[in-house]
Amino acid sequence: MRSMASEEYASLQQSLTETLESTFPALLVPPSKTAHFSALMEFKSGAGGQESSLFLGELLRMYERYATTKGWQAQLVAKNDLEDSGIKDATLEVKGPAAYDHLRWESGVHRVQRVPATESKGRVHTSAVAVVVLPLMEENDSKTEELYNMSDIKLEVMRARGAGGQHVNKTESAVRLTHIPTGITVSMQDERSQHQNRRRAFQVLSSRLMDLKLQREMEERRDTRRNLVSGADRSDKIRTYNFAQERVTDHRIGLTLMNLTSVLEGDGLEVIVDAIKKHQDETAMEEMLDVD
Repeated sequence: MRSMASEEYASLQQSLTETLESTFPALLVPPSKTAHFSALMEFKSGAGGQESSLFLGELLRMYERYATTKGWQAQLVAKNDLEDSGIKDATLEVKGPAAYDHLRWESGVHRVQRVPATESKGRVHTSAVAVVVLPLMEENDSKTEELYNMSDIKLEVMRARGAGGQHVNKTESAVRLTHIPTGITVSMQDERSQHQNRRRAFQVLSSRLMDLKLQREMEERRDTRRNLVSGADRSDKIRTYNFAQERVTDHRIGLTLMNLTSVLEGDGLEVIVDAIKKHQDETAMEEMLDVD
């Protein structure tokens, strides 16, 4: 009888500990105001030249595969290829429940360390790709948020250009929007018609303006509590992918995984995304409890 009571006590104690460590803290975190947003991901090759542009393509595939594992829809809406190989920049649309809340912390500089195929002496090169994750604004969202006035938008149309600057068609189907108050510029030429490019450009502009609004609100909350959230600066190096060691390290929370291949396939990425989300939820809870 005493033995059964001891086992039950140990089981209850473990259950209570799990509740205190996971369930209870989750109840303290306020519901997300951005849970209904899908995500718009922008990629731009940085330091490292061609190797950076090649890694950009691998990151694109990684997030496309991750979206598939989550049951989301991923669509490449814009891409600028380089003449030799690689991608200069790209925009990926990820539609699905809470896609933005899961992916928003992927914003930042992603660094890759590996030996390029063209490296004859076997030296490891370091390259980087900048990623920005925006809340995807659907047309009906834009109408309700009042993110801009049409009088503040400069609209330009031009002929679409291909790699190297050559014209790829004879009609003025490309569109460039400039939001005068903020200086934000959006160019779109991947769709077939000017109307489609215009619609897509306004969608991207709305997403960037919503992101700006959310960033300002976050900064105001941080200033009020005098508590900076770790890893919020998008210019920071957030993650390193080391091919020689099969290692992925997220520098914001000190998480290291020795399964680079699995991460790039999309499956292993969920471990990192979940850990970052948990860290941010805990940070939000600490901010709520900070009464100083």
